[in-house]
Amino acid sequence: MGLLDSILGSLGGGSAQGGSPLLKLALQLVQQNGGLEGLLAKLQQAGLADKAASWVGTGENLPVSADELGKALGAGSLGDLAGKLGLSQGDALSGLTSLLPTLVDKMTPGGQVPAEGNDILSQVLASMSDQPGRR
Repeated sequence: MGLLDSILGSLGGGSAQGGSPLLKLALQLVQQNGGLEGLLAKLQQAGLADKAASWVGTGENLPVSADELGKALGAGSLGDLAGKLGLSQGDALSGLTSLLPTLVDKMTPGGQVPAEGNDILSQVLASMSDQPGRR
């Protein structure tokens, strides 16, 4: 899992075997929204097209606020996922404002959404779920 470990290492998650609850939340959000393409479409529909495009592109990532992410992702499903991972919705949104742009950026090398993106997400989440003592 070289690409996977490279992505996780650059996000501070260590490896597929040692990701943080916030990283797991971000990955689950991407998966729950239909992979990178689905998440990007959801962000575009919520008026965050320029920001989402900057995360995919090769330039600087535009910042996003917790309020913008909360509206785009939906408070209900985000709150449910955050709670399952032991995070408050506020903490989750606060952390996602920096983590989600970086995650999308790292998963779109060269400014392109990779075809195998959903497979990578599935592998990461499965690896994280297999860890004893982890939620």
